[in-house]
Amino acid sequence: MSLEFQPDRNLAMELVRATEAAAIRSFPFIGRGDKNGADGAAVDAMRAFLGTVHFEGKVVIGEGEKDNAPMLFNGEILGTGSGPRVDIAVDPIDGTSLTAAGRMNAISVIAVSDRGTMLDASSVFKMNKLVVGKPGVGVCDLTMSIAENIREYSKSAGKPVDEVLVAVLDRDYNQGVVDEVRSAGAATRLLRDGDVAAGIQAARSESRIDIALGVGGSPEGVITAAGVRALGGQMQGILHPLSEEERLRGGEAGLRFDHVYQMNEMVSSDNTFFVATGVTDGPLVSGVRKRGEVIFAESIVVRGKSGTVRKVFAEYQASRWL
Repeated sequence: MSLEFQPDRNLAMELVRATEAAAIRSFPFIGRGDKNGADGAAVDAMRAFLGTVHFEGKVVIGEGEKDNAPMLFNGEILGTGSGPRVDIAVDPIDGTSLTAAGRMNAISVIAVSDRGTMLDASSVFKMNKLVVGKPGVGVCDLTMSIAENIREYSKSAGKPVDEVLVAVLDRDYNQGVVDEVRSAGAATRLLRDGDVAAGIQAARSESRIDIALGVGGSPEGVITAAGVRALGGQMQGILHPLSEEERLRGGEAGLRFDHVYQMNEMVSSDNTFFVATGVTDGPLVSGVRKRGEVIFAESIVVRGKSGTVRKVFAEYQASRWL
């Protein structure tokens, strides 16, 4: 691919406008118990702004397969058609239930990579994932037991096992993971939702979370991989079909089971962007807030080529949005 068709740093600011728009439009729904209303508002806003971005973006991970959405569906082409040809993974709200309940850690997120480099894992909704930051790179592996991973991470990081913190989605199917983590002597941080934010935090050196483990969304896993790769961390995943029908559908799509997908199989280019804006407050980014007639939004922008991490703070006039 020639340089003129590769995403450049200017694309990041165009993408962050789309995640900001989705987060701001979902703001009136925070704590109102209407997760579908929140998601619909976020989808509409993100779709509208992505239509103005100077690229030809193909949605690889979108809303259509998972939520039967009429917009941001898998295969949809977005953008002005000029500029780089890219793959896009979107989640207008990762954590719709969190948003509806007014809980922490909901974000709006987009990942972008060169066209043809992003794994379409949307036909199988769940994936068993392992995410670590730099101390765990080349040390931790999904083929090892959870106890072994924790011990090896502890040695590499120079941190006692009882200070290692492991993020796990709080689901019945992850109870065995929780039990093994605690039996190994480490602590858990149980998440109601929002495993993208947890994975990104595990890859960041200043985060309290050391490891993200367990079964979560496979589309979210691909989004996370784009960010983790740019941050210099490590991610692995094993697809986890919940039914024989899903296994057959995944096989027809060319997906592999009982195979450990490495990070560079989920996103095979380092020419990536990961952009997330806070919907509700969390350790990764603060949520949208309104003070008088001003709306405040905070985003994180990670560029794979340079490994650069930026925080973006925006102020909007509320009269133009709400």
